[in-house]
Amino acid sequence: MSKYPLVRTIYLYLFALVGLTLLVIGTVRFIDMGLKTFIFTKADEEQRLNYVQPSSPYPIEKFQNIAQSPEMTVTLTESEKITLQIWLVDYENWKKRRDAIDSILSQRQRDASFNLAMIIVGLPLYLFHWRLIKKDAKAKEAVI
Repeated sequence: MSKYPLVRTIYLYLFALVGLTLLVIGTVRFIDMGLKTFIFTKADEEQRLNYVQPSSPYPIEKFQNIAQSPEMTVTLTESEKITLQIWLVDYENWKKRRDAIDSILSQRQRDASFNLAMIIVGLPLYLFHWRLIKKDAKAKEAVI
C-alpha cells in the first residue's frame, strides 16, 4: 500500500466522511423520532388521523351521478342503507377528530422536533471537531 499513499488517504477520508454522514443522519432521525414520541406528542396527530379516514362505501362516481341528476330515484337495499349509515357515523366521528387538530401546531411541532434533533447532534459534533482544529493550530504554532 505504500505505492499509492495519496489514493489510500483519499479513500480512507472519503469513506470516513460517508460513514460519519450516515451516522449523523441516522442519529438525527432517531432523536427526531424520540422527540416526536415523548416531547412533541402532537407532531404526528394529523398524519395519524389521515390513516384512519373512513373509506367511502361506494365509488365517488356513483355519488357524482346521483348528485348531478336530482330527478333520479335511488333505491338502496337494506344492507346498503345500513352500510351507508355506518359510514356516515364513521365519517362524522373522523371529521370531528380532524377538526379538533390544529394543523399549524402539528406542523410546528414536527419542525421543532427535527430542528432540535439536528442541534442536539450537530452542536457536540461541531464543538468536538472545532476543539481538535484549535489544538492542532496551537501545536503548529508551538513548533514554529
